[in-house]
Amino acid sequence: MNDELERLIINNRTSFQDEEPPEGHFERFEAKLQKAAKPARKIYFQPVLKIAAIVVLALLAVNQARIYFFPEKKTEFSLGSISEEYREVEFYYTNAIQLGMIQWEKLKNDGMISKSEDQIMQKEQAEFDQMYQKLQEDLKANPDDERVINAMLEYYQARMNVMTIIINKLQEVKQQKYENNEIEI
Repeated sequence: MNDELERLIINNRTSFQDEEPPEGHFERFEAKLQKAAKPARKIYFQPVLKIAAIVVLALLAVNQARIYFFPEKKTEFSLGSISEEYREVEFYYTNAIQLGMIQWEKLKNDGMISKSEDQIMQKEQAEFDQMYQKLQEDLKANPDDERVINAMLEYYQARMNVMTIIINKLQEVKQQKYENNEIEI
C-alpha cells in the first residue's frame, strides 16, 4: 500500500506543487489556532443574579434598620431660618412663652388655677399651636414675604401678651389672698 501511495504522489507531483491554497487560507488557519489557544470563558448568569439579589436585599434591610433606629428629625422652618436677627427675636419670644408656661404650672400647683381654667388654657394653647403650624407652612412657602414674617412676629407677641396678662392677674389674686390671710391672722 505504501508503494501505491508513493506511485500516486510521484505521478501527480506536478498537480500537488501547482496548487496554491485558496485565498485567505492562512488567515483562517491562524484565527483557528488563536481561538484554540484561548479557551472561551463562559459566564453563568444565574449565580451572578443570585448574588446581586442578595446584595440588594441586604442593602434594603440595612436601610430599613437605619430608618427605624435613627429616624430623621423633621426640621422646622421658622423665623430663625430666615436671618440671625429673626433668630434672636424668635429666641426671645419662645423663652418668654416658656417662662409663662412654667409660671402657669407653678400657679396651678399652688392651687390658684382650677381644672376648668386649666382646660381653657390648654385649649387656648392648642389653638395657638395650630396657628403656629399654619404660619410655619406659610413661611416655608413664602420666606421672603414680609406679610408672613409680620404675621409670625404678631403671633409671638400675641401669645406672649396673653400669657403675661393671665399670669399677672393670677399673681395679683394670689397676692390679694396672701394679704387677706395676713390681715385675718
